[in-house]
Amino acid sequence: MADHQPWAALQAEIVACRRCPRLVAWREAVAQQKVARFCDQLYWGRPVPGFGDVQARLWVIGLAPAAHGGNRTGRVFTGDPSGDWLFRALRRARFANQPISLHREDGLQLRDCYISAVMRCAPPQNRPTAAEAKTCLGYLRQELELLTQVRVILALDHNHMPWP
Repeated sequence: MADHQPWAALQAEIVACRRCPRLVAWREAVAQQKVARFCDQLYWGRPVPGFGDVQARLWVIGLAPAAHGGNRTGRVFTGDPSGDWLFRALRRARFANQPISLHREDGLQLRDCYISAVMRCAPPQNRPTAAEAKTCLGYLRQELELLTQVRVILALDHNHMPWP
């Protein structure tokens, strides 16, 4: 059985992060100046923590939350086209109980799979700076320490990941 206290502490630390002024300004501006199709929705507008099975053997890592996806829903890959593809694939492989995820409370459950991103805030033009990526890598390292059962790491969008 997993000790959930370190996970709760890490998620609280991530959600409270304000270390990168450019990213804070961008994510909060996007949350205030919504696109028309989501004008009636409340945006998360904070850093997006990982989610899923903390005893997972599969860890899926994306680059960053989408401005009107994870930054809106509070869950990475949720409510955006990249998530549509990912969750269908996870469902086919039996890592997810449903093939779509539209919001945080939509009933999605991951089995033996954990999902997070290198960046916790949506960056402008989906391009974080190397310094911003370095700041967020500490969270990724903490997740790696806590995900003691992981055997496979699936890194998505590796061409744009700003590895320091």
